[in-house]
Amino acid sequence: MSTILIKNAQVVNEGRVEKLDLFIKQGRIEKIAPEINEAADQQIDAEGLHLLPGLIDDQVHFREPGLTYKANIFTESRAAVAGGTTSFMEMPNTVPNTLTQRLLQDKYDIAQDSSLANYSFFMGAANDNLQEVLKTNPRDVCGIKVFMGSSTGNMLVDNEESLEALFSQAPTLIATHCEDESTIQANLAKFKAQYGDDISIEMHPLIRSAEACYLSSSKAVALAKKHQARLHILHISTARETALFDHTIPLEEKKITAEACVHHLWFSDEDYSTKGNFIKWNPAVKTKDDRDAILQAVLDDHIDVIATDHAPHTLEEKQQPYLQAPSGGPLVQHALQALLDMVKVGKLTLEQLVQKTAHNTAILFQIEQRGFIREGYWADLVLVDLNKPYTVTKENILSKCGWSPFENHTFSSTIVHSLVSGNLAYSQGEIIEVGSGHRLLFNR
Repeated sequence: MSTILIKNAQVVNEGRVEKLDLFIKQGRIEKIAPEINEAADQQIDAEGLHLLPGLIDDQVHFREPGLTYKANIFTESRAAVAGGTTSFMEMPNTVPNTLTQRLLQDKYDIAQDSSLANYSFFMGAANDNLQEVLKTNPRDVCGIKVFMGSSTGNMLVDNEESLEALFSQAPTLIATHCEDESTIQANLAKFKAQYGDDISIEMHPLIRSAEACYLSSSKAVALAKKHQARLHILHISTARETALFDHTIPLEEKKITAEACVHHLWFSDEDYSTKGNFIKWNPAVKTKDDRDAILQAVLDDHIDVIATDHAPHTLEEKQQPYLQAPSGGPLVQHALQALLDMVKVGKLTLEQLVQKTAHNTAILFQIEQRGFIREGYWADLVLVDLNKPYTVTKENILSKCGWSPFENHTFSSTIVHSLVSGNLAYSQGEIIEVGSGHRLLFNR
């Protein structure tokens, strides 16, 4: 493994922006100082660039195994590192669903051979696999995923006894998708009675409603409090839900945490008229008031981390009528640029961006020696040019699905270099396929 010297970078880390040099050896940051002149195998002049910890995305769907016509770990990890996301945690709704330890290990084996980014995989929970869930090793598995809403069909956990058992016995963090299924089905029946099959995308946030989200999220919080479980609620999409979370407790001491996703911070229901099914997600993108409240909750620490819920489908699938079109879309390649655009217009600071996409994710999941720019830590880094615009086109989209909800948008910033575990994985528009991703480990 080569040594790398980064010179003259504006380092954004732990609440400060400071011009520094970094020396990387054996994959780790060996030295940080105002000036370093050691010989290195490779030198990067970062004059005019900002150096951030690589993003840690705690919620992606890379579709392997079983759905590789949409995406796979190799293609989506390429898109991730091109976007400055150097580590990801992937969800269990692949085919077959990741409901046994053997199937979980199969995914780790695939990633070891093909992922350009660092990786971890959630163990899936169902109504009837508690014994398999209990075998999960907290040291090298990010958490247990529970779908408290039927976003993925047969992984819905709706049995009360199963939920009580999971929350009382889970060996590690429980991450939940929270939407109340009975509320959604009642709403859908009402709209079908009125419109038949002629339901439009604008009705999506009314069918998968704010009430459905709050009912499920509040239930998960109540279960976690009852059993003193470690709960992390994914993709908060409503203003009302934000009040479920305590912003007065230090993150290291929180038992109940929450995530916001880029699309819920960027889009609102006003965008359905132009974006259509390309912004169809579960939970749904809702009102501008919801969007603004989610951002405020990120800023005031009711919500702890920002992620993507990257979930690609083919263009043909998304172009179907509303009722047939699946929910989800590709985001890992452009998440950082979208957030940097929000920095540009004053919605958050660079320091806050780094806190919510790297530092806090590492703290929340207790990730070992990642998420910060510190001596001795793994060199997961991204260099960005805040003054070089970048337009998303079909030609530069790297997700296998070949489309993006940001297509034709010009971002204010460009990702210049990404380093994964000390290897240069992306540089000035080129992917460097060195298989540099490592399995994440957790201090638990």
